[in-house]
Amino acid sequence: MTNKPCRAALLGAFCIASSLSAMAGQLIFNSDAVDPAPAAVVAALVKGFEAAHPDVKVKVNVFDQVGYRNSVRTFLAGDAPDVAAWLSGTRASVLAKEGLFENINDVWEKNGLNDKFKSVASYMTIDGKKWGVPWSYYQWGIYYRKDIFEKLKIAPPNTWAELLAASAKLKSNKITPFAIGTKAPWPAGAWFDYLDMRVNGYEFHMDLTAGKIPYTDKRVHAVFDRWDELTKPGYFLANHQSYQWQDAVTAFAKGDAAMYLMANFAVAKMKEGGLTDAQIGFLQFPEIVKGIPMAEDAPTESFFIPARAKNKTDARRFMAYLARPEVQSEMNALIGQLPIHRDAKMKMDVHQQAGFDMLSNAYALAQFYDRDVAPDMAKAGLDGFQQYMLKPADRDAVLNRLEIVRQRVYK
Repeated sequence: MTNKPCRAALLGAFCIASSLSAMAGQLIFNSDAVDPAPAAVVAALVKGFEAAHPDVKVKVNVFDQVGYRNSVRTFLAGDAPDVAAWLSGTRASVLAKEGLFENINDVWEKNGLNDKFKSVASYMTIDGKKWGVPWSYYQWGIYYRKDIFEKLKIAPPNTWAELLAASAKLKSNKITPFAIGTKAPWPAGAWFDYLDMRVNGYEFHMDLTAGKIPYTDKRVHAVFDRWDELTKPGYFLANHQSYQWQDAVTAFAKGDAAMYLMANFAVAKMKEGGLTDAQIGFLQFPEIVKGIPMAEDAPTESFFIPARAKNKTDARRFMAYLARPEVQSEMNALIGQLPIHRDAKMKMDVHQQAGFDMLSNAYALAQFYDRDVAPDMAKAGLDGFQQYMLKPADRDAVLNRLEIVRQRVYK
């Protein structure tokens, strides 16, 4: 049974659904799945769980997404639900360390999730314990125009040197190597993430995004040394600050740009622009420093048990059900994303299959810059990356400013 979405008031106040208190045999689930596709996923999950556990009825409280994020601490610390949707990675870590989430090591161990969820285990582990069950993610990587590469006899690059050579050849043929739109600056965050993880490694990147490493560190400058090799020759779409990410897809579809570091949700837009699967290729972001394990960006959706939940027994049953491969397959088929469970058997298109194979075998996964850092740091960082991409000579000024923000945010 699902309540109608609880809409925010005119002043943006968070709207608390009524009757949150749990009763025996009732499971309260707080969700921000307002949009049709995510709402259908939640409905299917609840229907399946209730069929498998007829002694439990699930009450879903759906909240406005912005209000949910702004007020999650309020309901977790007060009349908490039994299960709550929340962001994975750093955002979950903060709430777990505040004592607002329940440790569910037992769920992971009983269901063999340390093996089946191997690629996500690192960021679902906080202080040596597991918190929450992830159910969906999607890949990032380099999409490229297979037809253009074939015409120019360019082999898909596997190393940084090969990527630079491919970019130079594209540029000499009057084709921009990389599409990007940074009017909303978040796409620049993917470039920072991947360059940092390929130059310094996943552990360094996680320490940096956790505020433990100065942005003026020479290892961060090493990231920008590699970035310079793309920005200074003009390998990105000109005037990208004027384009949304969708606008950059248009340049990619028209053949004005031949590569695009983007998430898998862009494929649908590429096809709307007239491209076929035969024209769209997918590349894992290439190796830069030999021997550094290949970590990936994969924003992940997860559910958690609040520490103040009243029905933790059924909440654990719900989490175990959520972790089943067939359940994750059904949920992700509805939303067009990828199941976490390695044994999931979802019908996938060629792009989803490429992402599933890559993520299932990744060394580790990051959540994306604006999820892995504190909100104030995210805004400053993304704005700074956009500024650098437009004016590479501003690198020192950008990193000095980010260091000032880091010291303030992570004091």
